[in-house]
Amino acid sequence: MFKWGKRAAEAAATILDQLKPEQQELARQTIADIEQAQTALAAARDAIHRIIFGQRAVVEQCLITLLANGHAILVGVPGVAKTTLVETIAAAVGLEQKRVQATPDLMPADILGSEVLDTAPDGTRNFRFIRGPVFCQMLLMDEINRASPRTQAALLQAMQEMRVTVAGRNYNLPRPFHVFATQNPLEYEGTYPLPEAQLDRFLMQIDIPYPAREAERQMLLAASGVERALPAPVMDPDTLERAQKLAALLPVGQQVLDAILELVRCARPTEETDISNGPAQFAKLIHWGPGPRGALALLKCARAKAMLEGRLSPSLDDIRALAIPVLEHRMQLTYNARADGHSVQSVLQSILENLLA
Repeated sequence: MFKWGKRAAEAAATILDQLKPEQQELARQTIADIEQAQTALAAARDAIHRIIFGQRAVVEQCLITLLANGHAILVGVPGVAKTTLVETIAAAVGLEQKRVQATPDLMPADILGSEVLDTAPDGTRNFRFIRGPVFCQMLLMDEINRASPRTQAALLQAMQEMRVTVAGRNYNLPRPFHVFATQNPLEYEGTYPLPEAQLDRFLMQIDIPYPAREAERQMLLAASGVERALPAPVMDPDTLERAQKLAALLPVGQQVLDAILELVRCARPTEETDISNGPAQFAKLIHWGPGPRGALALLKCARAKAMLEGRLSPSLDDIRALAIPVLEHRMQLTYNARADGHSVQSVLQSILENLLA
């Protein structure tokens, strides 16, 4: 159920009273649909936490990515269950999931598929397209930065256009379609850093920390030498698609829109801003910052977070919680800023404190 406060309930009742009877019925039905979707998402979250101990913020960000109809890149050291996390989420939400281990010799055809020449009994020959692992609803791309730039570029079209082109023919991907890629932040030898255009296609960068002490204790107690089964699906792809469409309908207040706009503009190396002292503090630290796609991503994620938590509209707290995972991979600091010990996260945190104090 939605977390209606007294003032929110009164405001909603006032708005409903001002609508025409047919509009009131549509509004009530939409609210009921959102409540139903939120209940399904809560069940999926509970199922995931029965397999993934701790990491509640990480699981929430993954579900927000799905609900906002986006892709995510998971960054963490080896052994923090990045692969298990994605497989568990796909199982709980009911998505068909496939996994690709990226290596430098991985070719685009290994992901997209390729055409083979078939010979019929009568001697005629025809090309037949064999679909690659990208034809699924959730693609886990392990260690994406180990794939060559050519292979990374082949995945770019799939992420952006939801289709692939092979031998001049377009093939649509299943819906919904999500790419969850993993990346090891420790190793750089034999890797190909993702170009900025590719990074920008990821809705969020989800940093996975070491588990808390109690969560790690639970892992040790649950270790029995027998592989744990994935959860049974509590949702299906159609339910997820409906939830995605409903999340996109949530209204956003002017205050939240202004906060997104000012935050993104302060995260760029420009002198144009309405916030006093903003340029002097931050512009000199930033080499390049997020474009309009970053602002749209933050808006979509804020809507998704509100719906996931049972609210009908995002708040400034949602912007505070999501600004770093949505924007950190869309920015780069100057050499001098990095030499002085600044990080993208620390600069974003300073901007947030300046704007949303």
